[in-house]
Amino acid sequence: MSSHRGPGQLRLIGGEFRRRKLAIAQSPGLRPTPDRVRETLFNWLAFDVGGKQVLDLYAGTGALGLEALSRGANQASFVESSAVVADALEANIELLGANGRVHRSDAQRFLDGTPTAFDLVFLDPPFRLGLAARTCQRLEADGWLTARAMIYVETEHELDWQPPDGWQLHREIVAGESHGRLFRRTQSAD
Repeated sequence: MSSHRGPGQLRLIGGEFRRRKLAIAQSPGLRPTPDRVRETLFNWLAFDVGGKQVLDLYAGTGALGLEALSRGANQASFVESSAVVADALEANIELLGANGRVHRSDAQRFLDGTPTAFDLVFLDPPFRLGLAARTCQRLEADGWLTARAMIYVETEHELDWQPPDGWQLHREIVAGESHGRLFRRTQSAD
């Protein structure tokens, strides 16, 4: 189920950086999105990635944001609070020559800042801490999303939560203990 290819590696699966293997930090609780889920997600997104502004909250290895950059996203902002994990992510962005920026911050503190509207958001918080619903509400209420933003939320499969009003479920996948949902925002940005 892991997206690791050998100890401490992440393999990008599509786009410009396809098949690139990147070193990742070993950190307790780090749970990269599995290859199969990433492949399914980016098949769903198809042409909704090129030229987009991407936010990868709770970035960890940055697998989702790096995959988006590989597939033509204009820019990606990664939010990661662990210094060791953020260092590895910065090194991978530099190695790829990708247009990404790592914000060394807790996701909730990052959302206290001045909002920038993103077209595509990846939200994969640590499981069983109640962060998904609260973070989605903040993204919606505080101006972090464009009018037709796509938001991918990965949670523990047993979590029962409701997305903000105006978010329409586009697709979903269950893999192992994860439940991934891709939403499209259907209301106007403020």
